[in-house]
Amino acid sequence: MRKTKIICTLGPASNKRDVIMEMVKAGMNVARFNFSHGTHEGHLATFHELNWVRNELGIPVGTLMDTKGPEIRTGILKDGPVYLEEGTEFTLLTEDIEGDATQVSISYKELPQDLGDNHRILIDDGLIELEVLEILPGKIRTRVVAGGELSNRKGVNIPGTRLSMPYLSEADKEDIAFGIRTGFDIVAASFVRKREDVQQMRDFLDENGGAHIRIMAKIENAEGVSNLEEIIQVCDSVMIARGDMGVEIPFEEIPIIQKDIIKVASMAGKQVVTATQMLESMVSHPRPTRAEITDVANAIFDGTSVTMLSGETANGKYPVEAVKTMVRIIERTENDIDYKKQFFIDNMYQDAHNITDAISHATCLIAYNLNAKAIITVTKSGTTAYMISRFRSDIPIIACTPDATVLRQMSLSWGVTGLMVGEERIMEVLFDSAINTAKHEGLVEAGDLVVLTTGIPLSQSGSTNLVKVTHVPD
Repeated sequence: MRKTKIICTLGPASNKRDVIMEMVKAGMNVARFNFSHGTHEGHLATFHELNWVRNELGIPVGTLMDTKGPEIRTGILKDGPVYLEEGTEFTLLTEDIEGDATQVSISYKELPQDLGDNHRILIDDGLIELEVLEILPGKIRTRVVAGGELSNRKGVNIPGTRLSMPYLSEADKEDIAFGIRTGFDIVAASFVRKREDVQQMRDFLDENGGAHIRIMAKIENAEGVSNLEEIIQVCDSVMIARGDMGVEIPFEEIPIIQKDIIKVASMAGKQVVTATQMLESMVSHPRPTRAEITDVANAIFDGTSVTMLSGETANGKYPVEAVKTMVRIIERTENDIDYKKQFFIDNMYQDAHNITDAISHATCLIAYNLNAKAIITVTKSGTTAYMISRFRSDIPIIACTPDATVLRQMSLSWGVTGLMVGEERIMEVLFDSAINTAKHEGLVEAGDLVVLTTGIPLSQSGSTNLVKVTHVPD
């Protein structure tokens, strides 16, 4: 059973029912909607198609809305793409105009106040580099250091500069409100710099009927990397967004940062997503490069919870094949890892910071010592499953919940298979229901030894404090 989960971005190449159906069958666990592109109407139509597929297949695919965040983009070009020649002057304007080969508008109108002479401005993931020559009212005169083709609405990065723009823009608030109404399970907070950014989004969600939505913090700039530990304390999961990170931070640092984020997030019981260009060549080719295969495998060896496909499934020629390829690489890599040995070497003597920590660790240890077939947890919020998952045991984790939203959110968790059960108030009835559901789904058989865990009182979330060992009845 594959343990590492897969996020797939839905877009023009994958927003139709038949393609989504094949992607789910191939192994998509979570569908990502990129709100940097598209309209609410378009996203809603795709969401409905996905929902039909979920209901038809009975598979709880999670939904992730990825916000724009405090991004800066260039404006529209009058006659389409232009080529910026190295050494020429190019002007950025705060006025909304149709650009050309000499000037273009920018979305962040206060950028001139945040910059000084000699600042570097990178456009389109760093493919174009500008050097600031002069700041004037409403405009920034620059010299093209590295030329290239500029098209409409390309991303702008200013490495090493702390911008004064607010974290949660009005556009993001409108998108998040739409996401709450539509029924998204997870929201990705883009360009997170510090814990207050996550808290600002949490407050907005809580105040607008989205308290149930989990927050994924995207780490993609130097400030976010520096404040990683405080960000992890307040978010529910993290994404290693290597695209913008590779522009903001020297590229040779990215592999080290990736390993560090995976380690810190996993030990905190937070899911961690490795993203960007994982199978990039499959946008236009049916097979990945050897380097891409190795990149995916190394993320699995590092312990990532999730791998993500972006353009490969959103705009590529082979969206379903990309998912199947990712599954093949993951399964082969996981098959080479001795998870039991890893548990006893790396996780055996970790300090427990609370009761849930201690019980989750003990559950894995008991399951290994008794050679259990599965760990079955009954969880109201998903917390128990998340904490057991962090120990990376290869014993299957079956997480039973009465909450459909929690069920879909757990589709992001490493090694966790989620099942729906009815809400029960008597512990023995609840355990029997969980075992019978797992048996009905073919995950356990009569006579199998299983380790059960939950929290008492049953109505209280995050109170894991009970472990029970039993055999599956006939």
